[in-house]
Amino acid sequence: MTRLIAMLAGVAIVGLLAMTYFVTAGQKSDDQFAQCRQGQVAGGTSEIGGPFTLVSETGETVTDQDVIDEPTLIYFGYTFCPDVCPIDIVRNAVAVDILEEKGHRVKPVFISVDPKRDTPEVMADFTEGVHPRLLGLTGSDEQVKAASQAYRTYYKAQEGDDEFYLVDHSTFSYLTLPDAGFVEFFRRDADAETMADRVACFLHAS
Repeated sequence: MTRLIAMLAGVAIVGLLAMTYFVTAGQKSDDQFAQCRQGQVAGGTSEIGGPFTLVSETGETVTDQDVIDEPTLIYFGYTFCPDVCPIDIVRNAVAVDILEEKGHRVKPVFISVDPKRDTPEVMADFTEGVHPRLLGLTGSDEQVKAASQAYRTYYKAQEGDDEFYLVDHSTFSYLTLPDAGFVEFFRRDADAETMADRVACFLHAS
């Protein structure tokens, strides 16, 4: 009797392990980037990203398809930002340079959430001082709002001084691939080396 119970228990354990294997194996095969992901998105990565129409720093109207024609790191901020934005944007630019040294080309993109002050000319002056390939995008209030909503970002101008107001905003950077769309976000505490390594993982898996 004892031997029979032991055999049944063994069969149950083997069955449970087999079920676990097939379930987890199936999950991994469904997501080609599973080994690279660290961020969790409520509802899945398909909830972030999507079509947008903006104005480039050269004054041209561009769509998401024009912008995301290669692996792209997107950041939402504004040029008058006193501290957070410059640090994050420079970090992204350094990560792009590290990736380029490793043979990976990634486009850095900066979308303004302050279109009132960030005209194409202002964006061009700003991006020129950060990185030669940093693309600055702005647009009308409606265009910027639509792009922000597509990437589920937050921004709100503070009330007060008409000229020197600040804008509260989220600070994630978004990795988006031409074929796969949005695949990962990066928090402010990720340094350039860490970001470059994680981006490279996605590029190798794509």
